[in-house]
Amino acid sequence: MIDTLPFIEIGQLRTFDEAVDPSELKWHWDEQDRLVTPTHVTDWMFQYDNKLPQPMLNNVPFFVQAGVFHRLIKGTGDLTLKVLKCQTRTKT
Repeated sequence: MIDTLPFIEIGQLRTFDEAVDPSELKWHWDEQDRLVTPTHVTDWMFQYDNKLPQPMLNNVPFFVQAGVFHRLIKGTGDLTLKVLKCQTRTKT
């Protein structure tokens, strides 16, 4: 079975349609650090593992560290996020 992503990605922008099934917004972790910025006012929420959900503020970036479980909680309307994947640091 092939998992499909619950968003459309164009460049650095990811859009989650208001019709997305909340069950598709699964707990997951990423292999790269990311800086995520909501592009508009939204009532969607972001949640780190073992933390309470937090609102995402318009044009206020937040950091998602590689390997840390997190998820989105569906709100009303579409959600568009600017996602900057950070360079992986090399060990010296």
